[in-house]
Amino acid sequence: MKGLDRFLVGLTTGLFLCTFDVAGQARPESSATTHSARLEAVKSYANNVLDKGRDVYGETPTPLFVDGLDVATMKPIEVHHKGNVFVLSNQASQQHLLRVLVGLSNLTGNNAYRDAAIRAVEYHFKHLIRPCGLLQWGGHRALDLKSGKFVTRDIHELKNHFPFYELMWEVDPKATERYIQAFWNAHILDWSKLDMNRHGSYGKPMGELWESAFVGEKPFFHGHGLTFINTGGDLTYAAGMLFALGGDEAALRWSIRLAEQYVKARHPKTGLGVYQYSQPLRQLEPPTDPSAPNYTYSIYGDRTQRQFGPEFGAIALEGYFLPNERGIYTTNAYMQLKLAEILEENGKDFLQWTHEALRAYAKHAYDSETHTVRPMFADGTDLTNYVIQRYGYHGQEGKVMDAQQASVEMFLSYATGYRLTLDPLLWETTRSLAQGHGLGDIGLPMGRNIDVNRNTDNHSPVALFALLELFRAHPESAYLELAKRIGDNILEKRFRNGFFVSGPHTTRAVFGAIEPLALLTLEALIQGEPEAIPSYTGGREYFFSP
Repeated sequence: MKGLDRFLVGLTTGLFLCTFDVAGQARPESSATTHSARLEAVKSYANNVLDKGRDVYGETPTPLFVDGLDVATMKPIEVHHKGNVFVLSNQASQQHLLRVLVGLSNLTGNNAYRDAAIRAVEYHFKHLIRPCGLLQWGGHRALDLKSGKFVTRDIHELKNHFPFYELMWEVDPKATERYIQAFWNAHILDWSKLDMNRHGSYGKPMGELWESAFVGEKPFFHGHGLTFINTGGDLTYAAGMLFALGGDEAALRWSIRLAEQYVKARHPKTGLGVYQYSQPLRQLEPPTDPSAPNYTYSIYGDRTQRQFGPEFGAIALEGYFLPNERGIYTTNAYMQLKLAEILEENGKDFLQWTHEALRAYAKHAYDSETHTVRPMFADGTDLTNYVIQRYGYHGQEGKVMDAQQASVEMFLSYATGYRLTLDPLLWETTRSLAQGHGLGDIGLPMGRNIDVNRNTDNHSPVALFALLELFRAHPESAYLELAKRIGDNILEKRFRNGFFVSGPHTTRAVFGAIEPLALLTLEALIQGEPEAIPSYTGGREYFFSP
């Protein structure tokens, strides 16, 4: 955090140890403060995870955590697959938990939480790492604690996980550096043009890595990989963090180079796109029966061209297809903004490119009156109400493509983008997005015409993070009070039996939940210690299943 920014946050949050009445006037909170209730909930969650969420299997249990438990039975969630019953531990899915444990120790002074996180990471580095340097985690790989064996496919994959590299570096900088190098080595198929795949091999020998030659090739070249942005973003973030933590300038060059591949593939007319910058090389003919169990041809060739090409021609590429934000303007945009902030001057390209992307999407895809995003191709072709003509990857024949409500993740990326650029267009888009999610009117910059909905029932932790971004940009009491309201709603609707669940109709508590991290970030801000909590980077929360 820059010096002036730190001063303003510290000054204003010192005032917000009290609450505000309807007129915005400060008044002392009672002894039973709501902020302490939120903090106590996070403590309770962390204590319960340490008590009930760790490995209890085998003669000598590991310090690892299970992926989640059922709050009705207080037993770990079991995954049933092909006649087997697994209790899984996938550390890639627990990165928010690790951030919560470290942040809670930083804020409270109780090092038991941090120590538990460190022991889990240490164990993974010492006992579960492969000779190539890759960790065994992610979208296709997890440890079954009951048997002590890894299950499912022997494939490395990260998709919008954005690991807690700061903690990994603290535990073992050499192993962390080696992991990031192995991550790139396993997933980059052709360094000369950055042909990349979301799946990586654990047995691939280390190549020239950062010393590889880069020539470049025009998008959308035919390659052997799938250059999806959800894995490309993780590669970008990993190499950027290797520079931030260890000063590896070559890693930073390749991080910027990979991010630029997606920028180069944006449509020249609108600046929109892209989900990928290549097309799969292999082409297969579809089977005669699309309902057959082996109907897998759609992973080969360009799936969008197959389905929409006859009507729309060359623009119908998967990279150019925007049925919604597709993570481009949400998860990936937010990650790149946070990375730009970490890297400061060295991250200016990430900031510029993300800023341009957010402006383009606001102009061409977002409807501020209905708070929706229209389905479209990146040249601006509006697909709203289009009826799909044939079966394919994007839906059944006869499906009508509709505009969709803009996601709360989009609210977060635009709020963060505004804070870092002070662009009026991003502010107006953020203002509309807040209204679309029931938060009222955030008004104009510098506190004018604010009329937020203090009675909102919004209980999204992502919305809470977005409001904290607004508060950092303009420290208005209304934004912090609204964040507190959402925090209280989270406790009411998602905190059950000492754990955080995703909704009122589930008893599954997944340890990748971001609710406790959001509440802890709010409380640290209130206490004037915002830097005590590891930053949320937009990583996805999901429960791994085979």
